[in-house]
Amino acid sequence: MQTEKDSILERVREALKATAPVPGHGQAPGSPGTNHSARRWLPHVGETFQERLALFEKNAADLKASFCLVHRHEELAKRLLDLREAEGWKKVGAHSGELTDQASHVLGLPVVSTDKPYPVGELESCDVGITECDALIAQTGSVLLTNRSAGGRALSVLPPHHLVLARREQLIPDLPEAFALLKQKYGSNYPSFMSLITGPSRTGDIERILVLGAHGPRKLTIVCI
Repeated sequence: MQTEKDSILERVREALKATAPVPGHGQAPGSPGTNHSARRWLPHVGETFQERLALFEKNAADLKASFCLVHRHEELAKRLLDLREAEGWKKVGAHSGELTDQASHVLGLPVVSTDKPYPVGELESCDVGITECDALIAQTGSVLLTNRSAGGRALSVLPPHHLVLARREQLIPDLPEAFALLKQKYGSNYPSFMSLITGPSRTGDIERILVLGAHGPRKLTIVCI
């Protein structure tokens, strides 16, 4: 009887029969490694905002992240209060920013701020880490953030729930535009920390069973206004 190990090794042997091209030699136009646009071989993204919004929403759902678009600050406030009541938040972690300051005021809870020195244990005991971001990437359903937009790495790692607040104009189509945005925004003065967050923390190392929250937040919520 063929075991799972035998099946994997059989696929590896089959793959090794195909000769791989030498990098940089004989590549077809538009293939990776040539000077043609990377968009020729990356997944297609729609041209309109609505198409990008639908794609981001689909990708986020596939990744087990929660996403919603709100149209007014009153809707954002209601969404925040609903989350507070549903999950019983008692304390939040946040950094200074237009949207994060608004969220902290609406929630009316004790706040551990990363804008000044804080005990790590205090942040670990927060129910949620609230951050802003640099962009939302429709192509992959990812959140692009840096230490400058998200108040450091800890807010997106230590609390069990990461809440990202974004603006409509931050929804961009794809990865090439994401890297262009970072270059334009920061130039050579890159932030000390940059990250693409694609869904909540997860692992499938044990028995190929998906476990959320293995190395960071087990829940990711993205609210775009």
